[in-house]
Amino acid sequence: MSLNLHWFIRARVKTRHLLLLATLAEEGNMHRAAELLNLSQPAASKLLKDLEDSLGLELFERLPRGMKPTAYGDTMIRHARAALSSLNQAHEELMAAKLGQLGQVRIGSITAPSVALLPPTLSAVKQAHPDLQLMVQVDPSNVLIDALLHSQLDIVVGRLSQQHDKSAFRYEMVADEPVCAVVRPDHPLLQSAVLDLKTALAYGWIIPPAGTILRHHFDLLLQKLQLPMPASSVVTSSLLFSTKILKETDLICLMASDTARYYAEHGVVAILPLDLPCEMEPFGFITLRDAALSPAAHVVLRSLQSVATTVYGEQYKKQYQ
Repeated sequence: MSLNLHWFIRARVKTRHLLLLATLAEEGNMHRAAELLNLSQPAASKLLKDLEDSLGLELFERLPRGMKPTAYGDTMIRHARAALSSLNQAHEELMAAKLGQLGQVRIGSITAPSVALLPPTLSAVKQAHPDLQLMVQVDPSNVLIDALLHSQLDIVVGRLSQQHDKSAFRYEMVADEPVCAVVRPDHPLLQSAVLDLKTALAYGWIIPPAGTILRHHFDLLLQKLQLPMPASSVVTSSLLFSTKILKETDLICLMASDTARYYAEHGVVAILPLDLPCEMEPFGFITLRDAALSPAAHVVLRSLQSVATTVYGEQYKKQYQ
């Protein structure tokens, strides 16, 4: 490779420059970033200035109260995070070879598989590899995909949407995600001999915010059946708040079936015997196409695949085998 391509050698870019970029992006404040890196503020400021001077670009906008990345800074931060993640992965692999340990795996998951798939998977992994460190982040798919692109996660259990460049990912479909309606365990509708959606809509509902996948499919279902939105609604994406308010009211909550079964098993809610054809798009295992998985991440992915054959049955087995 031509030395002309090694700009970072000429610019004398060091790991501490990358650490400063990543930390400053998180903190938005030079003083706090310097403290976290055990540097004096003048030393940290000089590091950033040296890097900006070598590039001939301003990476951070200096504001009266903090610092904000410029467009150039966003690019450098993204690549700094990827480089640091790669170095961490190299260290993990070396230590795994030296000590027989497997390092750390960062997993992101949407809510339903986080209660149905992840617990038995992580239990199996920890039993076989007790020294493996597992980090789990539960968030909507878009948040998780963004973290994956920024090398902050290794594996995502979620969905790819139209806004994502699918060529950047490896995607293995796992299962569809059915939806149901839940209420408090002594809700009057549980005593109804016949229950349909029109009757249920007379009650107040807890529904997801506009723009979410579940809300989109619920709106489409009501439009298809020519039914109105519930007369009284509480809009929230918080499951904790939803289960709390259900306990104290006659509201009905829209919920992914796997999540609902988890809460029902613990007596928090009851699932209404209501036909609700409001299935969401399938979710799957997502990794970056151009980033090699560490040995530890391979262990976790294989365990996810194996446990999915039990949790989701024939729906996933056809793809896994």
